[in-house]
Amino acid sequence: MDVNFNKNEDFNKLLISDLRKRFAKVKLGGGQNRIDKQREKGKMTARERVDYLLDNKTKSIEIAAFAGHEMYKEHGGCPSGGVIVKIGYINGKQCIVVANDATVKAGAWFPITAKKNLRAQEISIENKIPIIYLVDSAGVYLPMQDEIFPDKEHFGRIFRNNAIMSSMGITQISAVMGSCVAGGAYLPIMSDEAIIVDKTASIFLAGSYLVKAAIGESIDNETLGGATTHCEISGVTDYKALDDKDALDKIKRIVDKIGDFEKAGFNKVKGEAPKENEEDIFGILPKERNAPYDMLEIINRLVDKSEFDQYKEGYGQTILTGYARIDGWAVGIVANQRKLVKTKKGEMQFGGVIYNDSADKATRFIANCNQKKIPLVFLQDVTGFMVGSKSEHGGIIKDGAKMVNAVSNSVVPKFTVIIGNSYGAGNYAMCGKAYDPRLIVAWPSAELAVMSGNSAAKVLLQIETASLKKRGEKITPEKKAKLFDQIKSRYDLQISPYYSAARIWTDAVINPLDTRTWISMGIEAANHAPIEKQFNMGVLQV
Repeated sequence: MDVNFNKNEDFNKLLISDLRKRFAKVKLGGGQNRIDKQREKGKMTARERVDYLLDNKTKSIEIAAFAGHEMYKEHGGCPSGGVIVKIGYINGKQCIVVANDATVKAGAWFPITAKKNLRAQEISIENKIPIIYLVDSAGVYLPMQDEIFPDKEHFGRIFRNNAIMSSMGITQISAVMGSCVAGGAYLPIMSDEAIIVDKTASIFLAGSYLVKAAIGESIDNETLGGATTHCEISGVTDYKALDDKDALDKIKRIVDKIGDFEKAGFNKVKGEAPKENEEDIFGILPKERNAPYDMLEIINRLVDKSEFDQYKEGYGQTILTGYARIDGWAVGIVANQRKLVKTKKGEMQFGGVIYNDSADKATRFIANCNQKKIPLVFLQDVTGFMVGSKSEHGGIIKDGAKMVNAVSNSVVPKFTVIIGNSYGAGNYAMCGKAYDPRLIVAWPSAELAVMSGNSAAKVLLQIETASLKKRGEKITPEKKAKLFDQIKSRYDLQISPYYSAARIWTDAVINPLDTRTWISMGIEAANHAPIEKQFNMGVLQV
C-alpha cells in the first residue's frame, strides 16, 4: 500500500468514526432523562418498540435517522425528526415501521416530522410493502402549525395517503401506544387494523381540558378515549393490549398471516461477497474531493465476486456502465469515472465530468436495463457536464437532455449512492432525489451542491466585494481573504452530507460497507411491486 492509500484510509475512517458519534447522539432522542420518564410509565422507547417488533438477528435499514439534525434550535431541536423509520422483517415479511418518539416534544409533529412520515408512506406505496405505525404523539407542534398544517405536503397528506394505500391493498396496521390526539387520531383508525394499549394509550379528537372549555363537560382522558372506551363502547379500535410488548406481539401475529405478494420478477441468484477486500474502499477514496481515482476499484468492492461486465467499455469513458450482481440481485450500474481518461483520438477527458459521448452511452445503457427489467444503481461522484465551445457545438445540452430523459422515464427501480461530489446538473442526470430513486444514500465523503465550495465561494466573493466597493469600502488582500474564508465555511456547512440528510434530501448517511445491504434490501422491497408501465422516452431530439 502506498502513502496516499494510508492517508486516505485514516481520513475516511475518521469520517466513519464521526458518523458513529453523530448517530449515537441521535439515538438518545430527547435525552436520557426523558427516556427514563418513558420507562417509569411502563412504556418502551420508540427504538425499543421497533427493535422488539423486527425479527431478531436480521438486517434492517433506518430511513432518515438524521432528519432534523441541527434544525429548530430555537425550539429545542427535533432529533431524528421525532420519529423512527426502519425497513426490516416481521416474521420473515419485509415491512416498513414508523414509530413516534415521545421523548422528543411528546412526539409532536414538526415540519420535518411530516416530511419523514410522508417519505415512509412513499416507500410503502412505491414498493407495495406493509407499513406499521406505532403511535405515541401529542399531534401538531403548535408553535410551527403554519408550516405543517395546511399545505399539500403537510400533515393532512398523511391521512390522504392512508386512504389511497388502503385502496391499493397495501397492509397498514397501527398500535396506539400513548397519546393520539386531534387530527392524528385519524391515522390509526384509517389503518386496516388498530391496537390500543390499556391505561397508557388514548385516542380522542379533543382531550378532557378542551372538552371542558368547548362544551363544559367534565370527564377524564381514560373515560373519554382510553382502551376500554374504544374497544368496548365506540368500537374505534380492534384489539386491547395489556402493555407495549403485548401490542407488538399482536402485530407480529397479524403480519404472520398476511398472504404472499405478486412479484416484479427481478433476477436473483445466491449472493456472494466481493473477491476484493471491501475495506480497501477507505484507502482508494481520496481525501481531497477534486483528486482523481479509479471508480472501477470501488465497484469491484461493491459487487458480487468483484465481477463487472462493462457496456461500451472504450466509449464515453467518464461514465462507467455495466452489469453486475449485488447480494445476488442483477443490477445495471451507472457510475462516474473519476480518473483522467484518454480517448481514441488522443484527447484527455476530466474524471467526474459528463461529456457528450458518456451521456450518450449512459442513455443507451439505461434503455437497455429497462428493456431487460434490471434495476439501476447510480454511483455519483460528478462535477457536472462539460462546458466550452467544443462541447456546446457538439450538442452537450441535447446529449445531456437525452440522459435526463432516460433517467426520468425509467420504469425499473433506481437506487442512488452519492460517493463524492454531486454538483449541479450532474446530480440530476445521475438520478438525484428529484428523479425518484427508490432509495438515495450518501457516504460521509459526499458533497451536494450547485457547485464546489471553492467555486461557489469565489463567485459569492466577487458579488460581495463588488457590493462593498459600491458602498465605498476599501478591500485589502487581508479583508478579501477573510471574506473568502467566511463565505466558504458557510457554504461548506450546506454541502455537508448531514445538512442534506437533515432535510431528507437523502435517506441516510451510511458507512460505505453497508452499501450492499441498502441496495439488496431496496431491490427486495421493489420486487413487491410489479412494473406496470412501459419504458417510453417520449418526444426526443436525436
